[in-house]
Amino acid sequence: MKVEQLIKLIPQKDLEFLSAETSVDFQVKKLRGITVFKLILFSMLNSNKPSLRVMEAFFMSAQFRNFAGIDNLNTKFNSIRDRISNINSDFFEKIFESIFKRYNAYLKEQTAISKVDSTFISISSKLVDWGMINGSGPNLKHIKFTISLKGSLPCSVQIYKTQEFVNENIALPDAILKNKFLKESVIVFDRGLQTRKKYHEFSESNILFVGRVKAGIVYQTIKQRKAPKSTKNDSIVIIEDIEANLYIDGKLTDTPFRIIKAKIKLSGELLYLVTNFFDASAFEITSIYKQRWEIEIFFKFLKQHLNLNHIVSRNENAMKVMIYMTLILAILIIVYKKENKIASYKIAKLKFEIELDNLMLKEIVKLCGGNPNKAKHLWITS
Repeated sequence: MKVEQLIKLIPQKDLEFLSAETSVDFQVKKLRGITVFKLILFSMLNSNKPSLRVMEAFFMSAQFRNFAGIDNLNTKFNSIRDRISNINSDFFEKIFESIFKRYNAYLKEQTAISKVDSTFISISSKLVDWGMINGSGPNLKHIKFTISLKGSLPCSVQIYKTQEFVNENIALPDAILKNKFLKESVIVFDRGLQTRKKYHEFSESNILFVGRVKAGIVYQTIKQRKAPKSTKNDSIVIIEDIEANLYIDGKLTDTPFRIIKAKIKLSGELLYLVTNFFDASAFEITSIYKQRWEIEIFFKFLKQHLNLNHIVSRNENAMKVMIYMTLILAILIIVYKKENKIASYKIAKLKFEIELDNLMLKEIVKLCGGNPNKAKHLWITS
């Protein structure tokens, strides 16, 4: 799949519709929401650490002006700063959700496993008077992003800055229950979420889940299921598969759960998994849990290649805009990577940038009355 095809799957008419729906341009004369969206996207692709000054410089480039469809509009970094600080972030959230739905369907991942986890970015406490403390002393404040990855793509993010959300028993359930895209999916999470009340709430909300619990979990056995035998090709040995009621505040739940005890052959590590998914085999449950690791790789991609840790603005609204833009770019690069069978995120991002740059240069050649097809050999990207 070419970059041109990817970009066409975000049609201008959809951006115009979301712009009108969110009133993002209410009382705005110059920097329209769509222009800001394209400026941030362009800057993220063309700079390792986009800043307001970098965006100001790119705004004057011929490539960006062609990409954004603007002619003689000028702006300064302080205008960009003020616009991003005050722009309706719902506009970017809706673009993110629209792009996710489009590409989730394109990749046929509507029923894929959803992985949820959290990551932090830190800011000097001298720069902000808000944020949470997370074990690194009073000199740093943190923002927490709890992200859901459905199949290959991020589908939901919740942004937390108050102290109670340091606790994953609070943040993860909140993010899961606010996720709009859990239909036909099983959600998987790690040991951060241990509260039995939330397991019960997930079942009441018809959310299928697989999570890891501590070895000392207290329950009352209802039924002992037959543990399947492992073959030499299996990396896991199933020790026990139990249907049980869990204790919540000293009382047994009415809702039954499954507890699967397993051992990793290579390391000998014991796993205790809890789930409300009764139709899958024990090996399928452990396979679902294994997929949780994909979100750790995704966080590494966000931080190493999309500079999630880099703060463009200390304004809270601007930070919200930038996380949505980061996830939008992540979706485009992941789809490009998968469709072109590129192994490395770094190379996928680089090839995406080169191909987009070539596309814009071709358009500029056309505007000047030339024929880019006369130099086909210059546009080869693979």
